[in-house]
Amino acid sequence: MFTKDTLIGDLLDQNPDAAPFLLEMGMHCLGCPSARGESLEEACRVHGVDVNELLAKINA
Repeated sequence: MFTKDTLIGDLLDQNPDAAPFLLEMGMHCLGCPSARGESLEEACRVHGVDVNELLAKINA
């Protein structure tokens, strides 16, 4: 289970299939070192996305 504190880099390393969900929310720089170090909560805040909705998709 991934949480709001999961780093994007860790998420993508463990579950590359989650990339489309991040792209869908407008996060197009997935390979960027700074993006990979952000938590899901931080990324959602920046992109105006509800972290709980994103987690529901990723963890489904």
